[in-house]
Amino acid sequence: MVSGEQQPHRPGALKQQNKQHKSGKHRSKGGLERESKGRVEAKLLSKKLKRDLKKLDRRHKASQLRRQRKDAVFMEKRNLGNKDGPPHLVVIVPLHARIDAQEALKLIQSQDSVVVHQSEEVGRSFSMVCPRFKQRWSFVLADVGNFYELLDLAKVADTLLFMLDPNEGWDSYGDYCLSCLFAQGLPSYVLAVQGLNSIPLKKRSDVKRIIGKTMDKRFPDAKLFSMDTVQEAALLLRQVTTQKQRHLAFRDRRSYLMAQRVDFLPSDSSGLVGTVKLSGYIRGQILNVNSLVHIVGIGDFQMSQIDASADPCPLNPRGGRTHTKKGDDTEMKEEPIGGELEEEPKVLMKADPKEQESLLTEAIPDPMEGEQTWPTEEELKEAEDSVQKKKNVVRKVPKGTSEYQAAWILDDDESGAEKSSSEDDDDDYMEEVEDGAMDETVSGEDRESEDEELEESESLTGAESTQDEQYDEKVDGEEDELLHKYKQQRAEEMFPDEVDTPRDQVVRVRYQKYRGLKSFRTSPWDPKENLPRDYSRIFQFHDFARTRKRIFQEIRAEEAEGAMVGWFVTIHISRVPVSVKESFQNGAPVILCSLLPHEQKMSVVNMAVRRYAGNSEPLKSKEELIFQCGFRRFRASPLYSQHTTANKHKCERFLPSDTTVIVTVYAPIMFPPASVLMFKQRNNGMHDLVATGSLLSVDPDRILVKRIVLSGHPFKILKRTAVVRFMFFNREDVLWFKPVELRTKWGRRGHIKEALGTHGHMKCHFDGQLKSQDTVLINLYKRVFPKWTYDPYVPEPVPWTKNEHVVDVQEIDME
Repeated sequence: MVSGEQQPHRPGALKQQNKQHKSGKHRSKGGLERESKGRVEAKLLSKKLKRDLKKLDRRHKASQLRRQRKDAVFMEKRNLGNKDGPPHLVVIVPLHARIDAQEALKLIQSQDSVVVHQSEEVGRSFSMVCPRFKQRWSFVLADVGNFYELLDLAKVADTLLFMLDPNEGWDSYGDYCLSCLFAQGLPSYVLAVQGLNSIPLKKRSDVKRIIGKTMDKRFPDAKLFSMDTVQEAALLLRQVTTQKQRHLAFRDRRSYLMAQRVDFLPSDSSGLVGTVKLSGYIRGQILNVNSLVHIVGIGDFQMSQIDASADPCPLNPRGGRTHTKKGDDTEMKEEPIGGELEEEPKVLMKADPKEQESLLTEAIPDPMEGEQTWPTEEELKEAEDSVQKKKNVVRKVPKGTSEYQAAWILDDDESGAEKSSSEDDDDDYMEEVEDGAMDETVSGEDRESEDEELEESESLTGAESTQDEQYDEKVDGEEDELLHKYKQQRAEEMFPDEVDTPRDQVVRVRYQKYRGLKSFRTSPWDPKENLPRDYSRIFQFHDFARTRKRIFQEIRAEEAEGAMVGWFVTIHISRVPVSVKESFQNGAPVILCSLLPHEQKMSVVNMAVRRYAGNSEPLKSKEELIFQCGFRRFRASPLYSQHTTANKHKCERFLPSDTTVIVTVYAPIMFPPASVLMFKQRNNGMHDLVATGSLLSVDPDRILVKRIVLSGHPFKILKRTAVVRFMFFNREDVLWFKPVELRTKWGRRGHIKEALGTHGHMKCHFDGQLKSQDTVLINLYKRVFPKWTYDPYVPEPVPWTKNEHVVDVQEIDME
């Protein structure tokens, strides 16, 4: 046996070989920091500081942000109504016909330790100052008979005071006003009920419960205040002062003002146009004299000068008439609003013609901008031949037709290529004329006998006819037209975009502006192709979103010079019509707001709206409506299109009731966000709310595509091949539309193989077996543009009443 020496282990061929540890290439995190010696790359520096905050630092940063927000809200409350800010503007809105708003104004004016400054409109507005609490308010009673005036006041109000009835809350008109206010944007509000103390104690709890259920429909978290005594009015006034202010985005980025005094200086002998001096408190943003201003309902104007006037309701009055406070023997001074001010107005700034914004609204097109070519000899010869051919044409015309009249009569070939829907109306007119001519051939004896019969029938049915006439006076005379619109809307819902193929016209000529698309989503379409002449009058941004961002950043920078927020100033506005002064004297509010750069220029404006649930009347495309977008109000005929993310958008013939659509009109440029309200004027002058939404963008390159669908029916079916008829009625049309793809209502795809015969039959091949009850369709597309129907003048509406005339669409018979 071998000695006890141990033999070393020898690995076999299958032993696992692990990788060696590379100590020189692998470095730990600490080793990397020691080598870098504190040096950090520039790209990673900012990210590292944000990421490497410790837990205590993150808490400290969050608390700082929270404190900044609280301080901002506190300063906003403190500046509103004090000596450095404008008075707290409160608009009183009675929501029921039984509300006595004057009684509410008396309760507010009866507060202790306050000074009341009456305005020129005695009974509708006043200012109130409380030196004890260092607060001042301006109260305005809205005329709810004109809801446009109510909407204008709500645009500039700090708080809306809604007056409710204890039994019903609000009536139908009050509910309509609330719908408009919610769509426009609601500032801070307070709810007060009047007449609650007059209800017996046993029934008061039930009344509060009922009115609470009514409030939950519109104001689920609001608190209801009673307003029957002076003490209750004081509690409500405290709530108005201390509650959090709600912001409206479309007014926070602009300067706005409600005029408390209006003076007019005519610039010529006619006295129709002149310089208007509007006095009021600046709100929102700083007002620069070189910018443009918009007077709501009037138009856009330039400012020439801004003066600093004496405050009509100062917090610490120094001179004027004496006014005795209620419950105190001391006297305080009062200065009436609109009265003669002691101090001379001081000129703050004058407009600089070099820096002042221009009132240019439309681009001036150059008619000679396009390429001009001289016709060639071949074109001239073709023109002469066509003229000679027209002269030698022999037409069959009625006897007695002159040569001039015969020139307007078309042959069968020409009428098939050029006849339009307007000529169909002319044919109807000719039939009526011929019928009239037939009536004139009746003999005189027959006429006398007919007259006698008519007199006898009238004497027998005289009483019934008077009753019918009285009944007809109460019936709307446009029922037939409304019924026709309902039928068109119902047909569009059942057969979207389908049209009947005209038999008396050549289809390839009738729809020569349409084209077929392989795919509506992916097929290319140049947005600059075949633009209308109106596009030469508008302005377009290279990048609308970037321009909007830059302008808003300049507003936040607060580098502009001008009248500060809270100053009482007098603004001189040039070339303003005298109607501004007249409307102010009639009691209507005069609202002024500043315009951002480019907002006076015309372009194509797109708005995203949805149908108002309280209106079901059909609205056809290109039907004139009244728009209110932000501070602007105008009339236009819109186009409706689908709200999609594609580069092409299909037009809608009617405003749908169950989805959001895009409304496109020619209008002045506006920067979103801004609320949009759409109204339609009835024949009696009332304006109904039909849709609400918001401003989307200003984009002339948005492609709106109108689609038409021609339908045919399978005549003979053999597996995947079928003979289709009734889509076209001549062979040439079949060959013209042969490249366009076919589809069926049951999802089959196909194409035209060949034309059969001369009556429009065609042989088609599909991707599957065709059913006999299926329908073959062909889609054609055409880009459409809005009409230039912009009109800044909007007529004043008559007092609104609920429209009881409603037609059930489901019961309409389809012909």
